[in-house]
Amino acid sequence: MPPNKLRILISESDGFSTRAVQLLEQVGEIVSADLDRSGLLSAVEEADVLWVRLRHRIDAEVMTAARNLKVMVTATTGLNHIDLEEAQRRHIQVLSLRDEVEFLKDIRATAEHTLGLMLALLRHVPAAMAHVQDGGWDRDLFKGSELHGKTVGIVGYGRLGRIVARYLKAFDMYILASDPHIETRALEPGVTLVPLAQLLREADLVTLHVNLCEETHGFFGREQFAAMKKGAWFINTSRGELVDENALLDALRARRLAGAALDVLCDEDSNGMPDHSLVAYSRTYDNLIITPHSGGCTAESMEKTECFLADRLLTLLKHEAAI
Repeated sequence: MPPNKLRILISESDGFSTRAVQLLEQVGEIVSADLDRSGLLSAVEEADVLWVRLRHRIDAEVMTAARNLKVMVTATTGLNHIDLEEAQRRHIQVLSLRDEVEFLKDIRATAEHTLGLMLALLRHVPAAMAHVQDGGWDRDLFKGSELHGKTVGIVGYGRLGRIVARYLKAFDMYILASDPHIETRALEPGVTLVPLAQLLREADLVTLHVNLCEETHGFFGREQFAAMKKGAWFINTSRGELVDENALLDALRARRLAGAALDVLCDEDSNGMPDHSLVAYSRTYDNLIITPHSGGCTAESMEKTECFLADRLLTLLKHEAAI
């Protein structure tokens, strides 16, 4: 795989880092395009390297079309948009942000988005804005709640859980964390480690920061929603597949939850999700806020991650060329 013969396809080029492109030009020809599914299937035929974000499902159909593909790059920690078993079967390497612990300590976008969703949910920001745009000016319709003094339960005390906890300390919240992989001595000051059952029973807000894997798929379901404090709020900026969405919908309809804010859904589709049951519910009821998996979508974070992975790709390709 000589470097001067490489063809690197950037399939979602809008806003892609100029610095990252300059790095990639050291090892190959760059093809930058903003592709839909059919465009991807056509353009990937000659690609040695495919760079994706979250628009596309990289499945067997894509990999079959990509007859020369050796490496896929995705600037994400979650990989459920890629058929990893198929990639392994075809000996296609996948470069991602998964397990890049030290680098990711400085990537804050999803943690900030989590905080933004909490404030928007508790203060009814989307509904209040729509009211003003319709000509209204009645603040009493949107009496909200404060974060100050409430108990937040952070499910998953990894990188993002820790950052979210630090942010919420500024609101003088009581912070509980539940994570079977964390010991008490690893907690930062002001955070109390408790079993999940206790966290659900005591928390006014529950926010998920759990990696998606076979063991965690659908782990937050009817039992967990039933165990939550009545009138609590639920936040998920991790992956939709962590949650039983029918159970969440029932908890919202029954008003067991005061509300929920989601940046992720199951089976996300970049063409739109108009028929998704939670999306349909949110069109009628204002106690559910949904954003389109935009938690990590900031100029700063995308610039950092794209340059980081471009550098990693260069190292990989130069190493293979030397073998």
